[in-house]
Amino acid sequence: MSIIAREHLVVIGNGMAGCRAVEEILARDPVRYRITIFGAEPRVNYNRIMLSPVLAGEKTFEEIVINDAVWYSSNGIDLISGDPVVAIDREKKQVTARSGRAVEYDKLLIATGSDPFIIPVPGKDLPGVVTFRDLDDVDKMLDAAGRGGNAVVIGGGLLGLEAAHGLSLRGMKVTVIHLMPTLMERQLDEAAGWLLKHELESRGQAILTQADTQEIYGNGKVEGVRLKDGREIPADIVVMAVGIRPSTTLAREAGLAVGRGIHVDDHMVTSDPDILSVGECVEHRGTCYGLVAPLWEMCRSLADGLVASPSGYEGSVTSTKLKVSGIDVFSAGDFSGGEGCEDIVLRDASRGIYKRVIVKEDKIVGAVLYGDTADGSWYFDLLKRQEDISDVRDALIFGQAFASGGGASANPNAAVAALSMDAEICGCNGVSKGTVVAAIEDGACTLDAVRACTKASASCGSCTGLVESLLAITMGDDYAGERAEKTVCKCTSFTHEDVRRLIKEKELKAIPEVMQELHWTTPDGCSSCRPALNYYLLCAWPESHEEDPQSRFVNERMHANIQKDGTYSVVPRMWGGVTTPQELRAIADAAEKYNARMVKVTGGQRLDLFGIKKEDLPAIWADLNAAGMVSGHAYGKALRTVKTCVGSEWCRFGTQDSTGLGIQFEKMTWGSWMPHKFKIAVSGCPRNCAEATIKDFGVICVDSGYELHIGGNGGIHLRGTDLLCKVETEQQALDYCAAFVQLYREEARYLDRTAPWVERVGLDYIKQRIVEDEVGREALTARFHYAQSFLQKDPWAERASGAEKELHQHIAEIRPFAVAIAGGR
Repeated sequence: MSIIAREHLVVIGNGMAGCRAVEEILARDPVRYRITIFGAEPRVNYNRIMLSPVLAGEKTFEEIVINDAVWYSSNGIDLISGDPVVAIDREKKQVTARSGRAVEYDKLLIATGSDPFIIPVPGKDLPGVVTFRDLDDVDKMLDAAGRGGNAVVIGGGLLGLEAAHGLSLRGMKVTVIHLMPTLMERQLDEAAGWLLKHELESRGQAILTQADTQEIYGNGKVEGVRLKDGREIPADIVVMAVGIRPSTTLAREAGLAVGRGIHVDDHMVTSDPDILSVGECVEHRGTCYGLVAPLWEMCRSLADGLVASPSGYEGSVTSTKLKVSGIDVFSAGDFSGGEGCEDIVLRDASRGIYKRVIVKEDKIVGAVLYGDTADGSWYFDLLKRQEDISDVRDALIFGQAFASGGGASANPNAAVAALSMDAEICGCNGVSKGTVVAAIEDGACTLDAVRACTKASASCGSCTGLVESLLAITMGDDYAGERAEKTVCKCTSFTHEDVRRLIKEKELKAIPEVMQELHWTTPDGCSSCRPALNYYLLCAWPESHEEDPQSRFVNERMHANIQKDGTYSVVPRMWGGVTTPQELRAIADAAEKYNARMVKVTGGQRLDLFGIKKEDLPAIWADLNAAGMVSGHAYGKALRTVKTCVGSEWCRFGTQDSTGLGIQFEKMTWGSWMPHKFKIAVSGCPRNCAEATIKDFGVICVDSGYELHIGGNGGIHLRGTDLLCKVETEQQALDYCAAFVQLYREEARYLDRTAPWVERVGLDYIKQRIVEDEVGREALTARFHYAQSFLQKDPWAERASGAEKELHQHIAEIRPFAVAIAGGR
């Protein structure tokens, strides 16, 4: 076939997809087409995914070139670089470049890739704001890094983190701003995302999640980024890495079928049979791909369709790796789980390893690996082939070598029995098999007993299964296999007490950190353990824990009580049940303004406004705040009310100022999050009009002082209080109350009311800690007041003023909003 007779293939796009398609065509028939390639950049084809190592100084541009000038000339390809195509005339079958150059085609391939998404905030066009898509962007970042200073990267996805890594290695002080709670949320679950964040922070980067950009500010050039919560981060350069969108302008203007991307069939043919498209710019079966592996599969199908027997493209299963030196991250498939899915999880806290494989109907559907990605390819192969893994199910999480070596079929107890007596069972505490066996033979017949004797499994918990195997081997049929104490939930082998102790010992301050360090068997916990962990962290570290709003019950997240019709009730706090004409007027005005269908006097001596719409909650809070009222926490695992009678000021039987004392109690204890709801009452005399003897903490005023009562409950299971002690002064009553509350906060299990807790630990124990141990009581009281210095914040005021509106998942429950693109803003 002569050169003149050959069909002319014109390629718009000199990037990885366009050139790879040409390579595939040449491999099948090197003389079929005369080829012209238009490139927007003034250079040859290079590996765009290796820009990160170039920025980091690990590669040079020459080292990432895919096709050099010799490749184009030797294959007779006419490269027109630095002159992008600006128009397609389908009738004339002609393309026109920016220079005015016009070229006719027989077949046209559009490989325009994607465009970076720019968040539409003030300052986005300031000098110093760059994207991260091509070599020119890298040159701008290198120029900024050469001058030093501060860099802000907006976007905690793959590109953003790689840009942050490179700039950090170049000596800049880097801050990453990410809208979502989890880094790389499209590729990583919460556990792996937390480990990644922790590692990046240890390298000196500042990582701000749940952070929303309000504006980029500066006088003539970038000077900083201002967040919607008011924080300001100085910046000499701002990198926008919030996501990409298919580049479809040319195709759309040419009249091709376009959705999110250019519509193509299984052979990458567009709505015009003479025009094909491939890469990030296309939409195939409703899906657009932003990773490189699908591009190669598309190119093979395209080339087969043009010059060989067609093999249709059916879509891709994708995997992801992060290109940051020293950090091993792998993700593939669907890790969202769902009905019918089973999570298999392995955590090794000491080595910083997290592995999760998601299985459905004996097939892998997803995998997330952090710290050890050696088996990523194996999992990905099993996933793509949808191979039945039931034969290796028990060994799957340990990797290919173990699963292939027969480990799955081995009896785990037999394997433990085969260990020598010198074999280490508990690495954290250096406990050998012989030590554990000796303890069991000496009478340690439960897991907790072994822990107490040897400390085996008392730290990270990863050896718990080995200890249980030794119990079963040593005791035989005498071992029932049941724990002495109930665990927090099915996600862990630890009890509530274990978890609380280890949170303090290991200084754990975030839920993912707890789950990693304590080897949780699920990726993200469950509805039982997450609220408990959130509370235990708050209690242990009131000043520095990482609050997780989504681990609270819906009423606590909404700061109002949801009703069966979907509306909410709002309860402002009335100190000791006392109100004023001003407050009553404000409540009446709010009830009318927001169409409250009922205003009810509660049993806790407050007014409850029913029928408030969800979207009206911030506004009604603001109105009630303006009248001086704060949230009554009627929804919270916290102090609810302090009920009082009128006492000696008005009642002829009153012995003390019960109303005034009740107000002091409420002012001291409001806002204190606890294991469960907590109620206080102060009665002015033994007639007990305030029903103090069925409250969590009750005070009966008598002539000589105050009787303090604990552990009452007026609910389904009525329980009268136990007398704790009698004190002489109001201050003593307040101090004893603070000590009791703190002891309950620190030692009760989450969702335990004081009544079952008092019955479990015993009245004598509480008396010993609060009444008999003066030094201990004072320490408890001091810890309570220290915690209150962080906890006594009115959530209504914070929400009404907008302080929490930047918490994406939190505020979405108040006013739904759309996120333009995940991964950045």
